[in-house]
Amino acid sequence: MTDKRQLPSAKGQLLLKGGRVIDPLNKRDGVFDILIEDGMVKEVSGHIASPHSGIEIIEAKGLIVAPGLCDMHVHLREPGREDEETVESGSQAAAAGGFTAVACMPNTQPACDNQGIVRLIKSRQTPWCAVHPVGAVTKNLADEELAEMGDMRLSGAVAFSNDGRPVASANLMRRALDYLRMFDAPVISHCEDLQLSADGLMNEGPLATRLGLRGIPNAAEASMAYRDCQLAALTGGRLHIAHVSCAETVEVVRQAKRRGIRVTAETCPHYLALTEEAVIGYREMARVNPPLRTAADRAAVIDGLRDGTIDAIASDHAPHSAEEKEVEFDQAPCGMVGLETALGLCWTNLVVPGLLTPSQLVEKLSASPRAILGIGGGAIETGRAADLTVFDPERRWTVEPARFRSKSRNTPFAGMELAGRAVLTVVNGLLVRAGDLD
Repeated sequence: MTDKRQLPSAKGQLLLKGGRVIDPLNKRDGVFDILIEDGMVKEVSGHIASPHSGIEIIEAKGLIVAPGLCDMHVHLREPGREDEETVESGSQAAAAGGFTAVACMPNTQPACDNQGIVRLIKSRQTPWCAVHPVGAVTKNLADEELAEMGDMRLSGAVAFSNDGRPVASANLMRRALDYLRMFDAPVISHCEDLQLSADGLMNEGPLATRLGLRGIPNAAEASMAYRDCQLAALTGGRLHIAHVSCAETVEVVRQAKRRGIRVTAETCPHYLALTEEAVIGYREMARVNPPLRTAADRAAVIDGLRDGTIDAIASDHAPHSAEEKEVEFDQAPCGMVGLETALGLCWTNLVVPGLLTPSQLVEKLSASPRAILGIGGGAIETGRAADLTVFDPERRWTVEPARFRSKSRNTPFAGMELAGRAVLTVVNGLLVRAGDLD
């Protein structure tokens, strides 16, 4: 990874030549040159002659140039668990994965439930990636009293969530949705009925019975998603449903959108690449919450992506130390790292088999999450700050956790061969050669 002291200045000119530019918001998909001057997009054209000999030219033939990718659901662990991740190491992992912006969840230690923590996280910004804090809905994530959401919003929080746990109190969720209307900020809901999930360890079904593990039914997720959609309808607030994993939740969101409820949703690469069978052998790296589901659920989630029911794909990047994760299955914490594998997993499992078009995938990874968070970007336009992701769709590579830029290595994808890898990003006009770790 480029050291931040060595990053080039945004002053000067950069020319990307001959790349396949995929820009869904501008309905652009073709071979173009892009000229960047003083950090801004100056021109997008079929052919741009080099203005002078001193300009840096990057030959992008065979590469895809997209609006900067945005991961709207990551855990950076700072403050409190800097041994697992920091804003700096997470930003490096994001750049290596092709992301130019991330939104980090509030279940830190202490929780991001006040403007001081929001400002602390923002003060840790690096040039590699823009980091946008998500504030807690309730104080200390305790589901007892609303946090100081207005102060956090004014300090830079882009959304609010109790991620890791649901807002179990329907009254608190109603009040949060209602209050945040004045800021036009979404509540990101971790949909889980804790009485139904009941300390389960994997998807409920015959496989869980065979393995002797407590199961979590789809209804634990879908029933809470239904409740929150009804509260969004009642209040007119903005609801975003995190990490959709099952067919029933997809249908809840689909019906809510048909009714005009202000709801959006995301899913994660692991629900697109794996099923509950990844748990066989009691593989602790495959333990996540919500759990990996059945092949039928996987197909339903992909259908939701295709028809627009599910708006975005987010990694749910959840770093854990080896000491915590490499234990007996029922003792291992939920979650896996995902910033550095998300693009490859999505390209391999969605675009290569023809389930999504390249343009659809770029929209789910760039324009849609940015629109949900209200952070701007997601398009390549003259006169705007240059924020780009360049990746090689044909590049085949093997997941090697030892080479991750993240501080943590907890992934079930070790040794898997993927197609599609980031080559570089441009963040606010700064060139970061991020994807090629060889």
